[in-house]
Amino acid sequence: MMEFDKEIDARHLNCPLPILRCKKGLSDMLPNQVLKIIATDPGAEKDFAAFCKQTGHELLQLDKVKDQLIFFIKKRHTD
Repeated sequence: MMEFDKEIDARHLNCPLPILRCKKGLSDMLPNQVLKIIATDPGAEKDFAAFCKQTGHELLQLDKVKDQLIFFIKKRHTD
């Protein structure tokens, strides 16, 4: 499993709550740190891909384990 600096459990939350939790979690982190987010919302895969594309954060990995989606997102390097 990939190493991470912070974990957020967004299981059983529907859109847009997993993204909002992710955004808040990333705001407390340093550039290049990795956030692990666990979600069960089926739409989360597309939502997180779009979120990362729009914000510049990097979706490092997506693991699918039973009904859970586990995202590893690296906070963008700010200038």
